[in-house]
Amino acid sequence: MKLTVVGATGGIGSEIVRQALAAGHEVTAVVRDPARLAAEGDRLKVFTSDLTGPEGLWPALAGRDAVLSGLGARTRADAGITTRLTRTLLTAMDSTDVLRLLVVSAAPVGPAPAEDTLLDRAARAVVSAVLKDVYADLRAMEAEVAASTTDWTVVRPPRLQDRPLTGAYRTVIGGFPSKGRFVGRADVAHAMLSLVQDGRATKQGVGVAY
Repeated sequence: MKLTVVGATGGIGSEIVRQALAAGHEVTAVVRDPARLAAEGDRLKVFTSDLTGPEGLWPALAGRDAVLSGLGARTRADAGITTRLTRTLLTAMDSTDVLRLLVVSAAPVGPAPAEDTLLDRAARAVVSAVLKDVYADLRAMEAEVAASTTDWTVVRPPRLQDRPLTGAYRTVIGGFPSKGRFVGRADVAHAMLSLVQDGRATKQGVGVAY
């Protein structure tokens, strides 16, 4: 496939780039600082953009099979940035021929599993309270994505970890895996790449966890 990865130097975005190249895909990595991109290869194109305007993104999007976004706030102080940057991306996509879009959100933004215990619900409530501004940003981002003309999928992981790719994660379309408390960034990237051509995930939220 021909893929564009936005937020390609982040924890999930960099894994998407690495795994996509290893799988033989052509990748356009959209980055603000090319020096932070560790990946390289003949099938990799690096496109510099700070996502301040949609027009500047058009060359990185046209003719792509899908766009995968690893955009997200690095700290609580960055709350609001995900919605703003994703809005620019959506506007840019409106002027191109690419429809498929996958974005990263977070588990507390989506529905909780019916099987959750009281402890699970309490933990979710505490995390949601501590990171309320970040999750408010993600909810606003999800709302804009859902209202867009794209064939979107929102991927919702729980607490992220830095660990090697395992492939031993669970996904639930329209829900979230029971007792799923952690997942590695590499496995989130793997799930996103696996979902690109999964029609069941179109216009759906997908929970991913171990």
